Amino acid sequence: MAHYDYDSFDIRDYSLIIPVPLHPIRLRKRGFNQSVILARHIAHRFSLPLDFSALRRRVDTVPQVNLGKTERGKNIKGAFEVVCSEKIRDQKVLLVDDVYTTGSTVRECTRTLLRGRAKEVAVLTLARA
Repeated sequence: MAHYDYDSFDIRDYSLIIPVPLHPIRLRKRGFNQSVILARHIAHRFSLPLDFSALRRRVDTVPQVNLGKTERGKNIKGAFEVVCSEKIRDQKVLLVDDVYTTGSTVRECTRTLLRGRAKEVAVLTLARA
């Protein structure tokens, strides 16, 4: 992801990289957040700031993997919050996730970031299911 040349956009146009957060309980069980790992490489390659604390998953939702599109949207609604809106105010945010399935998670993150006064949010994912 960090070394790919994208035709549709330039990563350098963004001012802040934010990975999709895991709930702390899931993070403890898994031991890592794959979105943070991907975002860290992108931030390093393009010398952009990475903030993995500005967006927080406040609800420990049921894993999305076995849910349909409608259930995924309901499951994830309200699950995220901006911790400090000053960190994202007027920023062009590149939101990084590992897998895009129905888009429910990144849509909810995007809504949350825009409500927190981000200027713009683009989504970059490693894979599409």
